[in-house]
Amino acid sequence: MLGYFVWLLVFIIFMVFMAALRSSIVIVPPYEEVLYEKLGKYKKTLYQGFNMIAPFISKIHRVDVRTQTLDVPPQEVITKDNSPTKVDAVIYIKVVDPRKAIYNVQDYRIATVKFAQTTLRAIIGNMELDEVFYNRDVINAKLRDIIDRETDKWGVKVENVEIKEVDPSGPVKAAMEEQTASERERRAAILRADGKKRAAILEAEGMKRARILQAEGRRQAAILEAEGERMAKILTAQGEAQRLRILSLGAAVLDKKALTFLSLDTLSRVANGKATKIIFPFEVSRLIESASEYIGKGRREIPEVREMPPEKLEEIVGKSEEVLGPIPSMEEFAEERERFEEEMKKDEMDISAILSEKGVRKEKERKE
Repeated sequence: MLGYFVWLLVFIIFMVFMAALRSSIVIVPPYEEVLYEKLGKYKKTLYQGFNMIAPFISKIHRVDVRTQTLDVPPQEVITKDNSPTKVDAVIYIKVVDPRKAIYNVQDYRIATVKFAQTTLRAIIGNMELDEVFYNRDVINAKLRDIIDRETDKWGVKVENVEIKEVDPSGPVKAAMEEQTASERERRAAILRADGKKRAAILEAEGMKRARILQAEGRRQAAILEAEGERMAKILTAQGEAQRLRILSLGAAVLDKKALTFLSLDTLSRVANGKATKIIFPFEVSRLIESASEYIGKGRREIPEVREMPPEKLEEIVGKSEEVLGPIPSMEEFAEERERFEEEMKKDEMDISAILSEKGVRKEKERKE
């Protein structure tokens, strides 16, 4: 019996020892700080790692020093323009002084949330509903400054405050939706009117430019046609001059017999035509007389015609260079055409530059 009692006592002592050992060892992680109290009196702050405290007569308070997120529950707030609105927020805090967070306030989390609710209600109550929507950054900044100033005595640093949702009441939301729809319709009407205006301006500008280009095209075509007619007339005149010179050179050695033969040959070609009316530009009787003389039935003998040398003919008619003038070659015509095309391209570039400058000036005037 005594043996059982001894074993029981040893077991109790062992359990007490283990409990004392367990309560005297404190392991502090890196994200926490531990307040150590001995006999109800603050002793020191235990930092990360292994720490030993007095068993059974000590007490510790663990404080998380990481950034913590606190939700502010939704609450109904009456704005300055009497619009019921539900507002909630989220607060990011960090404990910078664990002693104040434990000894200066019962629960710093609940205290921070409650103070944020009252502060949010006061700030929203002094603003109109539109300002609440448009000035969230201002509201967040005011909340952060006011709450941080109040929680500083609790050892809590407010890092940021964000409003999560602003939910107006049903009738107010319907009125806002109607207002938004009306505003969008107004903007759409303005955009349509501006689009029509721009389209009309661009269409008028395009028609103007098209007319200018058409007029320029007609002008260039007229110039090219005139240039072509001029070249054709020059070539025709020079060809006619060459033909006349050749005829003059060939006719210089013809006698009356030859002329009579040519005249009869011309009459035969005229007779082969389909015309019903023939006009002779010379006296037919003289032609008949010349023909009779040619066939030997006339009364006079036709004298022999001597061949006229080219030098004598040039003294009478003149030199070919003086009569015909300089005849342009195909190369000279090609150079003249290229020169004319370059001038036309230069004119087109000048016109395009003028039109572009006018367009830019009008666009600046329209914007101003």
